[in-house]
Amino acid sequence: MFESTTTHRVRYGETDQMAYLYYGNYALLYEIGRVEMLRDLGLTYANMEVEHGIMLPVMSLNQRFVRPGRYDELLTITTTLRKLPIDTITFHVEIRNPKGKLVNGGSVKLCFVDMKTGKAVPAPDYLLEKLRPHFEA
Repeated sequence: MFESTTTHRVRYGETDQMAYLYYGNYALLYEIGRVEMLRDLGLTYANMEVEHGIMLPVMSLNQRFVRPGRYDELLTITTTLRKLPIDTITFHVEIRNPKGKLVNGGSVKLCFVDMKTGKAVPAPDYLLEKLRPHFEA
């Protein structure tokens, strides 16, 4: 298992009339979590696209809303890979408020696509090499 944690402060422009984080913005927090997880591994989306020709389109996004994230709160985004990717990669996400209470949880599933052919490909070796040590017993 591999886990990464980052934070995000809820900005005024991300809230609705109730000063709650607008529900449509949670997908952006999921993206922040997975981008920072890849960065923790020494990878970036830009590097994967430019140097390796691999993009990661979203296949599905599942979320549950437990309590509101509020304006100016510093939310903690914990992103977890529970298994090594094969043909797809699933990031599990928990977003917590400053009191440690769960605000939102769910998962986002992506596939690996070769940018030249537009076809799905297996998880690239350079990614698996960085992840394997975290999954060894």
